[in-house]
Amino acid sequence: MIKMRKLQIDNKLLSTNLLNKIGAWITRPFLAFDKKVDGALSFFFKHYGKTKFMIAMSKKVQVLGLERLFNAGPKAFFYFFMFYLIRDTILYILIPIYLAKLSGQ
Repeated sequence: MIKMRKLQIDNKLLSTNLLNKIGAWITRPFLAFDKKVDGALSFFFKHYGKTKFMIAMSKKVQVLGLERLFNAGPKAFFYFFMFYLIRDTILYILIPIYLAKLSGQ
C-alpha cells in the first residue's frame, strides 16, 4: 500500500509538471508579444474586448450623453460607435453562428 501511494503521488507530480510546461510554452510567446505592444493585449482581454479608447469614450458618454458627445467630436463618436458595432457583431452574431454550424454537423 505504501508503494502505491508513492506511485500515485509521483503520477500527480508528473502530470502537474507536464501541465506547467505546456502552460509556459503557450503563455511565454503571448506575454512576449504583450510586452512589445505595451500591455494592450492583456488589457483587451481583461476588459472583455474593449480598448482604452472605448473605455474612455464610454465614460464620456456617461458624463455628457450621446448628443453632446456627438456635438463635441463627431469623428471620435463615429469611431466609438463603429468599434462597438464591430465588436458586438463579432461577439454576439458571428461567433454563435459559427459555433452553431460546428455543433450541427
